[in-house]
Amino acid sequence: MPTSPISPKSPRSAGRPREFDIDAAIDAVVPLFRERGFSSASITDISAAMQLSAGSIYKAFGDKRELFLRAFHRYTSTRHAQLQKRLETEATGFDKLRAMLIFYAETSHGEEGRRGCLVAASAIELATFDSAMADLVTSALHRVESTLRGLIRLGQSDGSIPAGIDTEATACLLLSMLQGFRVIGKAGRARPEMLAAAEQAMRLLS
Repeated sequence: MPTSPISPKSPRSAGRPREFDIDAAIDAVVPLFRERGFSSASITDISAAMQLSAGSIYKAFGDKRELFLRAFHRYTSTRHAQLQKRLETEATGFDKLRAMLIFYAETSHGEEGRRGCLVAASAIELATFDSAMADLVTSALHRVESTLRGLIRLGQSDGSIPAGIDTEATACLLLSMLQGFRVIGKAGRARPEMLAAAEQAMRLLS
């Protein structure tokens, strides 16, 4: 993967600048933000996670908030791509929806579950007073709900989900449940109980 200069938004300083992989650096700090949120992650913590000096971080991203916004975008884009890859392996709307619920259940237990969800954490910590963050959270949640809605409709069209199910209400219900998975996973949950909850939710569609 090609590297990006330390300061992608500003002219190069005199001499040969140090370089690092921007995406890899962001990937390295995402777990820290997931675990501690924006406010509790100090620049010392961030520097250690990214293995970069504070000066390099500020030159590359401007400030902590900009880094967090970039990490949020990277996190949601990566998870969306992982989910889409999982959905592509299933044939019917019902099976795709089940795969989506299991995808969330699998990331809501153990160490991964305790790290938490950056979307859920940001909705609680930042969205009420940071309009840019609120927009990102809303967009991320809308994308998940839109995916749920589309899978329900697909299942209704291929006959795997009953036509009489209220698409909008069910998508909203499942979105609430999936975000709930990520919240309770932060407190520690076992894999069997999360998978059982996903299977129970699918009974609403049969």
